[in-house]
Amino acid sequence: MTSPIRILASVKQAIRDKYAWPGGYPLYILMSDGEALSVAAARDNFRQICASTLCHSCDGWQAAGVDVNWDDEALYCAHTGERIESAYGQENTQ
Repeated sequence: MTSPIRILASVKQAIRDKYAWPGGYPLYILMSDGEALSVAAARDNFRQICASTLCHSCDGWQAAGVDVNWDDEALYCAHTGERIESAYGQENTQ
């Protein structure tokens, strides 16, 4: 199990740079309830994420880690409803 301090450090790094390096792959925040959160939403709600992650709250704001969205074209932010960019999935050009 990863410590809350390490999880928050990885969230903070993702907020600083929303792409993994090397490679420039798009990141998102994985929440403890299995939902995805965009980096922008994590930046706007960082205090709530910190409090919930450190206290192990089950309020939907507890972060479980940071991951790359490799090819999920249907990954949406649970907070904003906006699509989270994928590395290899085809972009919708409608």
